[in-house]
Amino acid sequence: MQLRSFLTSGNGWPYLLVPLIPLAIVLDVIGADPIAIFFVSAGGVIPTAALMGRATEELAHRSGPGIGGLLNVTFGNAPEIIIALFALNKGLHEVVKASLIGSMLGNILLVLGASMFVGGLGRDRQKFDRTAASTQSAMLLLAAVALVMPAIFELVDGGSLPLPGDEIRDYPSDVEHLSLAVAIVLMATYAAGLLFSLKTHRDLFNPDHGEAAGEPATNDEGGEPWTIRRSIAMLAIAGVAVGVMSEILVGSISEAASGVGLSEFFIGVIVVAIVGNAAEHWVAVLVARKDKMDLAVNIAIGSSAQIALFAAPILVVCSYFIGPHPMALVFNGFEVGALVLSVMIANHVTNEGESTWFEGLQLLAVYLVLGLTFFFAGT
Repeated sequence: MQLRSFLTSGNGWPYLLVPLIPLAIVLDVIGADPIAIFFVSAGGVIPTAALMGRATEELAHRSGPGIGGLLNVTFGNAPEIIIALFALNKGLHEVVKASLIGSMLGNILLVLGASMFVGGLGRDRQKFDRTAASTQSAMLLLAAVALVMPAIFELVDGGSLPLPGDEIRDYPSDVEHLSLAVAIVLMATYAAGLLFSLKTHRDLFNPDHGEAAGEPATNDEGGEPWTIRRSIAMLAIAGVAVGVMSEILVGSISEAASGVGLSEFFIGVIVVAIVGNAAEHWVAVLVARKDKMDLAVNIAIGSSAQIALFAAPILVVCSYFIGPHPMALVFNGFEVGALVLSVMIANHVTNEGESTWFEGLQLLAVYLVLGLTFFFAGT
């Protein structure tokens, strides 16, 4: 009965995809069609990411709002980072960069748009903390500036931006060094942002909406709350499972892309980005429907900022130890344009501190336009 309640509560649907995990392993071992391996392993990533999110949430309930928020944001993007590390090892730098941009676009446009649309249905408008949202949006804008500067440097210095579908390329050492320096600055900014949100201004990011002080957090997943030991064990299991699925997924990208007629660029910026964050995306929409827009906006904008300030820089640093050569933060023209425009949109829609279903629909329309552009750009 508890299992049925959990699976039908709204948050348990990803676990229906658990059989895809052993199926992906079997298909990979027997050398099945790469297209089948890719889609099955992509589906297998979703329940492992959901399990990681559930374990993180259970730990967050027992760690207080500050540390809990840090755990949710950090481990929320862990599946994507793990996938990117395997891609780095195979030299798929353009796929890694596309997935980073795709995750940021997905959070800003797809997740925030779906949250505003679904949450706004049947309501005149929804309100959220304007100061907290604007702070995160401003941080995201500053991060976007840092991310596009290496590309501008490459252009001004007489080089050229990569094109969607380009093979791995070597950049001048000064571009790689600039990318590393930018990565260090971004990580320092991320650390300062954690200090701001978890200590000096924690009241802005952990408002008390209706829960009495000292009241235990409720478990929206259904069933009994997990112990700390069980949460840590599940987090470890999820990490291993995400690693296995990521290795199989990345190993099939190239052949699967050519088999289905899609570019590696499109797969990275749309498919991989959505798969790695599917469970987190669903949670944002679910809480928005419950009129908890503060949390939904925090998930969408906060996750994007975390990708820009932590995931991208840490992958640049890791590329000095993993893969054929360091990864330069030089994005192609479509990625640069989409990132700048999306961050501008994020700053605009969070400036008022309220949203409607029509704003959400507009964000979804922008994401669809970008997706269509990416599709035709990679053909």
